[in-house]
Amino acid sequence: TRPTDKPLRLPLQDVYKIGGIGTVPVGRVETGVLRPGMVVTFAPVNITTEVKSVEMHHEALSEALPGDNVGFNVKNVSVKDIRRGNVCGDSKNDPPQEAAQFVAQVIILNHPGQISAGYSPVIDCHTAHIACKFAELKEKIDRRSGKKLEDNPKSLKSGDAAIVDMVPGKPMCVESFSQYPPLGRFAVRDMRQTVAVGVIKNVEKKAAGAGKVTKSAQKA
Repeated sequence: TRPTDKPLRLPLQDVYKIGGIGTVPVGRVETGVLRPGMVVTFAPVNITTEVKSVEMHHEALSEALPGDNVGFNVKNVSVKDIRRGNVCGDSKNDPPQEAAQFVAQVIILNHPGQISAGYSPVIDCHTAHIACKFAELKEKIDRRSGKKLEDNPKSLKSGDAAIVDMVPGKPMCVESFSQYPPLGRFAVRDMRQTVAVGVIKNVEKKAAGAGKVTKSAQKA
């Protein structure tokens, strides 16, 4: 499927408060289409509201497509409610949700020591920058063929590839690489460098409680 055929995913790069207009999140459409009048949900904060307008380079758009860097005005949402790293999606079509944990295939690039379960580096995934714990090292694999070499390895070192269970330290929204590639790739940052890279195989979504739905979203 082409990126436009998938449900909307737009990771926020910034959120501005613009006098006379209100709250304007900014980011790049990764998949799907963003249109004025759409009711969108922001994850992991679980806020649902209506998009009043969409613009790019100070011109109003009737739709924003993958690759477009846009600002969009949302109703009844404070600039304090949403932030960089949140993900915007269509409330009626596979809305984004907080990830309770995720399984990833990682390749250790350059780490001076051994990485074992409990390691909690910062993960850069789309615009999110959040510490995640390597909760369980499930298997060590051959980085070329993907064949399993060892179950439950005690530790990993530079050059190793592995399947790991990861748990975000703070609320985070990520997706599997197969469904939403730009939200399913990440870099592992530690000691001011990239120590590993990974792709997300599957995500266990957190059961969403009742989120905040603005008045305009209820009407739309």
